[in-house]
Amino acid sequence: MIKPNKIKINVLITGAAGNIGSALTAALLKRNYYYVIGVDNLTTGARYKLPANNESFSFIKADVNRYTEISSIFYANRFDYVFHFAAVVGVQRTLANPLLVLDDIEGIKNILSLSKNCGVKRVFYSSSSEVYGEPVSIPQHEETTPLNSRLPYAIVKNLGEAYFRSFFLEHELSYTIFRFFNTYGPNQSEDFVVPRFLNAAQHNDPITIYGDGCQTRTFCYIDDNVDTMINCLEKSLFVNDVMNVGSDIEHKIIDLAELVIHHTNSMSIIKHLPPLKEGDMTRRKPDITKMKQVLNRPLIPLEEGILRLIENNDGRIKE
Repeated sequence: MIKPNKIKINVLITGAAGNIGSALTAALLKRNYYYVIGVDNLTTGARYKLPANNESFSFIKADVNRYTEISSIFYANRFDYVFHFAAVVGVQRTLANPLLVLDDIEGIKNILSLSKNCGVKRVFYSSSSEVYGEPVSIPQHEETTPLNSRLPYAIVKNLGEAYFRSFFLEHELSYTIFRFFNTYGPNQSEDFVVPRFLNAAQHNDPITIYGDGCQTRTFCYIDDNVDTMINCLEKSLFVNDVMNVGSDIEHKIIDLAELVIHHTNSMSIIKHLPPLKEGDMTRRKPDITKMKQVLNRPLIPLEEGILRLIENNDGRIKE
């Protein structure tokens, strides 16, 4: 259990300039008893998502996959906790750059070895719903991982989880693994479906869908994600365990498009493209029993989350 005192708690967030990393950074800084160092190579992240002129925050542009870059940051600071979120993300990007995805294995190894050597109390890892591959059972429970996905991104996330467990068994380095299911928010890039649909609708452009749009996803608003993670941190919950982080309400992709068109009063049409050859699973629905215990409040419905995004920045998604 974290008890604030006069000495600030030092936290490292890799991938800090991304959707989840930037939101976590902002939420921790509001508490006034954290000092946060954000690291990002800005390949997919953006500096504008992070705070400016905050004495409790520092940003360092660095690549966690390069040991010399990340090790100097660890040795210059004494981190209490580490959130490792740096990764190549986005279905199209990961399919187009499989070797770049595999490079993230080095970053996982670097973060774990440095955390072990530098006395970090606990490391948090951003895994993904992709570890489940094509579901063999619904809802997808943390103990059920069929390993049937051949995508490099899914393989790396599975391997990352194995590294975290192994470092605990070998070195007693405590961890928590978060398996994220479609977290969306105002700082998410258009590599992802919700902001892509919103941006198209706000410009009255066609909304493109792969296949018939009947594939389902669940959508978790960023506040639910961040509150869950911080509760796990501050209340020492689900230590050395895995947790699904998402919503358990399924939505068809075509229904998402129609919802966005409705709430933006858009003239957009829905355009169907050929199905993706890989990477577009038919269903996603996590078992979020653990998450509900941690969050201890209702999740934000998709419709409310979309309305928040429309209201954000005068109704325009950042590009």
